Amino acid sequence: MFKAKNLSPQKLAGFTALIISAVIALGSLLIDGNWKVMLGAFILTFLVSYYLYLYTLQNFIYRKIKLIYKFIYQTKASKREEFFQKNILPLKTIEEVSEDVEKWASQKREELENLRRNEEFRKEFLLNLSHELKTPIFAVQGYIHTLLDGALEDPNVNKLFLKNATKNIDRLCRLIDDLDEISKLESGEMTINAEVFVIQDLIKDVFDTLSLKANTKGIKFSIKKGCEAPQPVFADKEKIRQVLINLVDNSIKYGKPDGHTIASIYSMDGKRVLVEISDDGIGMAEEHLPRVFERFYRTDRARSRDIGGTGLGLAIVKHIVEAHDQSITVRSKPEIGSTFGFTMESGREQ
Repeated sequence: MFKAKNLSPQKLAGFTALIISAVIALGSLLIDGNWKVMLGAFILTFLVSYYLYLYTLQNFIYRKIKLIYKFIYQTKASKREEFFQKNILPLKTIEEVSEDVEKWASQKREELENLRRNEEFRKEFLLNLSHELKTPIFAVQGYIHTLLDGALEDPNVNKLFLKNATKNIDRLCRLIDDLDEISKLESGEMTINAEVFVIQDLIKDVFDTLSLKANTKGIKFSIKKGCEAPQPVFADKEKIRQVLINLVDNSIKYGKPDGHTIASIYSMDGKRVLVEISDDGIGMAEEHLPRVFERFYRTDRARSRDIGGTGLGLAIVKHIVEAHDQSITVRSKPEIGSTFGFTMESGREQ
């Protein structure tokens, strides 16, 4: 009954008053020997000690505790909070208050850790963005200055320099477009217009769109055997087309010459469909996998920049998939290849 965790102010005051009144009553009995005097002394001492001790607890110690709660919540007390502080808080044990403070401290530690991670991410993002913007801008600046310094009159280089400047301007425009698209996805401005369509048909369209690029490396496209049966899905067709184009395009960029890109489609639980795009390319080390969907993250910056791209493709893919309330994953191993898989809602129930 009198364990520390069970001690409310009333119990603590009563227990203390009982001990004090018992000691005084026994003392009066020994001195006077009168049972009535002893009983009166016990009752009077108990009542005075109890209410005095309880008043001290509630008006001094719990006033300090109330300040702690005000500090924790850091807001002006509402009527409900005032009722809590006047009627509920005094009933709490010191241990319960301590648990509340520990929970608050733990929550603040987590918030601080999240802020540190976000700050690190922000710094890295700004550094990467600055680098991605400076590369094409400096290239264009160099070509234009060279032309103005006299190369414009040289027919052997003027068109070449203008073409190279145009390529870098196009890269800069793609970067800005991708940043704008990510901003829209994150803010929820981009709506999802879901419809039922057969995912195999869309994959074949994407294969046809990228076939010329694949042919330059001898990469062959195919749908895995056993996955040819038409699978209807319920999603935004054009957004999923963008997802597939990014994933298939990556399989070409990082694929080996004369390699393969294979699409697999699986019905998971009757409600969802898993689509996987696999290649037998250069692959990625395991430590890179948790970060491949971050903006501007590159596993090999020099090689990735030579291959091209804005470094935002997989970030856009992740945002589009999550905008459908679905998930995307990646498996990869160096020199073995990579597999990107994402889920979609099945279209059979629509």
